[in-house]
Amino acid sequence: MAEPEVSSAASAGGWRLRNAFGGVLCAFTLLLIGVLAFSIRLFSVIKYESVIHEFDPYFNFRVTQFLSKNGIYEFWNWFDDRTWYPLGRVIGGTVYPGLTLTAGTIWWLLNSLNIPLSVETVCVFTAPIFSANASWATYLLTKEAKGTGAGLMAAAILAMVPSYISRSVAGSYDNEAVAIFALIFTFYLYVKTLNTGSLFYATLNALSYFYMVCSWGGYTFIINLIPMHVLLCIVTGRYSSRLYIAYAPLVILGTLLAALVPVVGFNAVMTSEHFASFLVFIILHVVALVYYIKGLLTPRLFKVAMTFVITVGLTYASKYIPIIASVSEHQPPTWPSYFMDINVLAFLIPAGIISCFLPLSDASSFMVLYLVTAVYFSGVMVRLMLVLAPAACILSGIALSAAFDVLTRSIKFQLSKLFDDSPAASGDSSPESSSAGTVNTNSTKSESRTEKSETAPKEKPSKKNRKKEKEVAESVPVRPKKEKRLLVLPFELSVMGILLLIVLGGFYVVHCVWAAAEAYSAPSIVLTSRNRDGLHVFDDFREAYGWLSHNTDVDDKVASWWDYGYQTTAMANRTVIVDNNTWNNTHIATVGTAMSSPEKAAWEIFNSLDVKYVLVVFGGLVGYPSDDINKFLWMVRIGGGVFPHIKEADYLRDGNYRVDAQATPTMLNCLMYKLCYYRFVETDGKGYDRVRGYEIGKKHFKLTHFEEVFTTHHWMVRIYKLKPQKNRVRGKLKKLKSNSKTSSTLAAGQKKNPWQ
Repeated sequence: MAEPEVSSAASAGGWRLRNAFGGVLCAFTLLLIGVLAFSIRLFSVIKYESVIHEFDPYFNFRVTQFLSKNGIYEFWNWFDDRTWYPLGRVIGGTVYPGLTLTAGTIWWLLNSLNIPLSVETVCVFTAPIFSANASWATYLLTKEAKGTGAGLMAAAILAMVPSYISRSVAGSYDNEAVAIFALIFTFYLYVKTLNTGSLFYATLNALSYFYMVCSWGGYTFIINLIPMHVLLCIVTGRYSSRLYIAYAPLVILGTLLAALVPVVGFNAVMTSEHFASFLVFIILHVVALVYYIKGLLTPRLFKVAMTFVITVGLTYASKYIPIIASVSEHQPPTWPSYFMDINVLAFLIPAGIISCFLPLSDASSFMVLYLVTAVYFSGVMVRLMLVLAPAACILSGIALSAAFDVLTRSIKFQLSKLFDDSPAASGDSSPESSSAGTVNTNSTKSESRTEKSETAPKEKPSKKNRKKEKEVAESVPVRPKKEKRLLVLPFELSVMGILLLIVLGGFYVVHCVWAAAEAYSAPSIVLTSRNRDGLHVFDDFREAYGWLSHNTDVDDKVASWWDYGYQTTAMANRTVIVDNNTWNNTHIATVGTAMSSPEKAAWEIFNSLDVKYVLVVFGGLVGYPSDDINKFLWMVRIGGGVFPHIKEADYLRDGNYRVDAQATPTMLNCLMYKLCYYRFVETDGKGYDRVRGYEIGKKHFKLTHFEEVFTTHHWMVRIYKLKPQKNRVRGKLKKLKSNSKTSSTLAAGQKKNPWQ
C-alpha cells in the first residue's frame, strides 16, 4: 500500500514542478514581449531625437505641462485665453483627461523617487510604455478564451502589429496611446467576470471602463459591443447568473462614473450612443425575471403567464417604442491599407474564427463578435483600424496556437511511434492507429476504465459485469479512431507546416520592423528626404516657431490655418485665432474667408481680430504636398459656407484648380496666393512649383498691406506682418493739396458752386 502512495506523491511533485517551470517560462516570455513592444517603438528617438509628433499631441503636451506646474484643481478650472482669440476655451471641461492625468502621475512618481525627468520626456515615452501594457492585457484576454499558448501568441503579435505602432510610437502623445490598453483590459475584465461570476471583477470592470471614458471618445465602442454580446447570449439561450453579474454592474457603475467626466457629463444618459446599453439592460432583467418565475411556477402556469406578458408587451411596443438610427460616415480605408496595417493576419483570421467555434463558449463568441464589429467599423472610418488591430491579433494568435498544437502533437506522436520497440507498440502501429495524434490524451480515461472493468470480474465474476466489460471494450476504440483521423497529420506534412508558419512569421516580423522604422517613425514636424546626396532633414517648422518665440511679443496674435494652431501655441507660446479643436465653425470660416479674399479685405479682417502676424505653409520649392495651397479649397468651402460672397467656382478654371497662367483672376489676387508665391520667382527665375508641376501664373507682384518678416531655409514656412494703418492726416493733406489745385483752376475760369 505504501508504494502507490509514494508513486502518486512523486507524480504530484513532478506535476507541480512542471507547472512552476511553465509559470516561470510564461512570465519570462511576457517580459520579453513587453521589451519588444517598447523597443520597436523607439526608432523615432534613435533616428531623430526625443520630440513630440503630429499636431494634437502638442496640445496634450501643453496641457500636461500646465497640470504638472499648477496642479489638478487649476487644471479643472483652466480657461485658456491663448487659443481661439478673442473667444478663448475652457480646457478642463472640453478634454478627455485620462492621458494627461496618466502622464502627470508618472512624472510625479518619478520625481518623487528622485528621477528628474522632464515632462516632455515622460510624454514621449508614455505610448511605448502602454503598448507593453496592452500586450500583457491581450495575453490575459486571450488566455481567458483559449489558454496560455494562444495568449502568448496574441501578445507577441500585438506587440509588433503596424496598425497599433502607427499610433503608439515614441512621441505619439495622443489619446490612443493609453486608450487601446484600457479597451483591451476592459474586455478582459468583462470576459473574466463572465467566466467566474465574481462581483469583484465586475467592479474592476466598471473602474476600467471609467478609465477608458476618461481617455478616449472611442469608449462608445465598448458600451455598444458588450450589450451586443449580452443580447447574443440571451438569444442563443446562454443566459446565466454570471452573464447578469458581468453586465448589470457595468451599466450602473460605469454610467455613473462616466457622468463624472466633465467632457461627457449627462451625455452618458442622453445621447443615442448609450441607448443600446440601457435597452439590453432592461431586456436582461426581463429575462432574469422570467427565469425566476419559471422556477416558482409549474410548467403549465408558466406558459399561461408568458403568453399574457408577450401579448401585452407586443401591443405596447407597437405604439410607444421609436426606432433611432444614426450612422456617421467618414473616409473609408483602401484595401492596401489593410495589408499594410495587419499584413498576414488577414489570412490567419478565418482560421482563428473556426478555432473559436471548437468549442464555442461565451468568451470565444465575444472574440468573434468583437472581430466582426471591428471589421465593419474599420471599413467605415480609417481611424478605427486601430480598434481592429487587437481583434485581428487575438484571432490570429488563437489560429497559430491551434495550428502549432496540432502540428507538434503530430510530430511527437510519429516520433514516439518510431522509437517505441515494444510488442504492444508494434501492435498499435497499425494503419488505423498511425493516423492518431491524440491517442495518449484521448485513450487514457478509456484505458483506466478498461482496467477497472478487467479487475472487476476477477473479484466478482458475473454475467452483468462481463456484459459491461464487453460493451466498454467495444465502445472504447470507436470514438478515438474518429478523432485520430481528424487531428493527426503525417510527419512530413507536419514539419512542412511548421516551417511554413515560421517563414510566415518571419515575413510578418520583417514587415513590422520596416513599418516601425520607416513608415511610422518620422515626426510630421521634422521631415526627411533621401536622394543621391544622402539624407536631407527639413526642420523648417521648428525654425519658424523658434523665430516667433524669440522675435515677437508674448501678447502678439498669430493667424494661420487651424492645422498649425496647437503647434504654434505649444512651441511658440503665442496666441492663435483658431486651432485643431475646431469647435467654432464660424471662427474657422472667418480665417478661411480672409485667406480667400484680396489683400486689402484680408487685412481688414485680420486687423479686426488684432492679428499681428500671418503664418502660411508652402511646399512648392521642396515638393512638400501638404501645404496650404493644396488645402486652400477647403478654406474656400468652409468660408463660403458662412459668408456667401466666397464662391468656390470663382477659384476654378473649367472645374480645375490651377495656380498657373490659366488660373482665375480671383485665385491670382487672393491673399493665400500672394503670401505663398511672393518673391518665389527669385528662387529659380521661372517660378516652377514642384508640387503642382508647372510655373505659377502671377510671378511679379508687390504686397501693400503685408510685409515679409521671416522665411525658413527651405521656404516651407513663411511669416508676414500686418502693416500699420496709414496715418489719416496724410490723406487729408493730399486731399487739401488736390482741393487747392482745383480751386486755383476754378479761380482762373469760373467760381465753384458751394452747394454742390
